Amino acid sequence: MDNAAPNPSAAAAAAAAAGNGVQASGAGPEDASKQNLAQVTTSIQKTLGLLHQLNLTVSSFNSASQLPLLQRLNALVAELDTMQKLAEGCNIQVPMEVVNLIDDGKNPDEFTRDVFNSCIAKNQITKGKTDAFKSLRKHLLEELEQAFPEDVEHYREIRATSAAEAKRLAQSQSSLPNGDVKVKAEH
Repeated sequence: MDNAAPNPSAAAAAAAAAGNGVQASGAGPEDASKQNLAQVTTSIQKTLGLLHQLNLTVSSFNSASQLPLLQRLNALVAELDTMQKLAEGCNIQVPMEVVNLIDDGKNPDEFTRDVFNSCIAKNQITKGKTDAFKSLRKHLLEELEQAFPEDVEHYREIRATSAAEAKRLAQSQSSLPNGDVKVKAEH
């Protein structure tokens, strides 16, 4: 049995020292969110430790261990309260499917794999449709060229002019006054 029973006020003071949710000046919201998430993770680890200590105390319970049991229960409640307060600052959205998989004792990576496989399948279907439309367009242009050669030639000239103009417009919008080209930031 562990002799050092955690003091609830000491646990609250430690939680406050670990982080009070106050953002340092100059830190961006993303840094604050990461810091908050780290604090929640630390609080979860402390809670797991307290639960382990509580389990040891309960499994070897006698009348002399009543005070340490109460102290550990109070420390657990204080840590859960701290965790709840810290978690309010975290904006993490977990799909219900992931929660259900975890409840069923399955690996949440299965959800990620299924989502990727679904995206790949939808991408293949879309690519097939795109290829079918390209093939139809090519076939229609061939048929139209046989029936109306002058009109198809005029259409192709208009298409080429329009494509060149769209390309110039895109380049002008992405160039800076000094001639450099803007680069899209990857997310």
